[in-house]
Amino acid sequence: MTTHQAIGAKRLVVGAHYGLLSWLAQRVTAVVMAAYTLILLICFFSARRFSHEGWMTIFANRWMKLATFITLLALCYHAWVGMRNIWMDYVKPFSIRLMLLTLTIFWLLACAGYGAQILWNSNLS
Repeated sequence: MTTHQAIGAKRLVVGAHYGLLSWLAQRVTAVVMAAYTLILLICFFSARRFSHEGWMTIFANRWMKLATFITLLALCYHAWVGMRNIWMDYVKPFSIRLMLLTLTIFWLLACAGYGAQILWNSNLS
């Protein structure tokens, strides 16, 4: 009569798929930012005037404002995933880690809000 005994501590392994989602989010947001950079470079080098008025003309288009805001959101999410991973990996005390995560969220939301204010509350419309 043999009995099967577990060797080692029994533990429930959860969350293994979160690494893949973070990796994919980083790649997708990087592609969005790279595409926007190409669009911006094309607009910049095809412009006739390299002046403040030229930049205002580029950003007067609604599609450019929308593309800029989407890229800003992608940048904020890209930064969130990276900073979250740093805080989770290197800050061990839970209270400090929670504080840093909360401050990071507030900072990124404030940056996104300020970016929206700059884009849509200007005299370009």
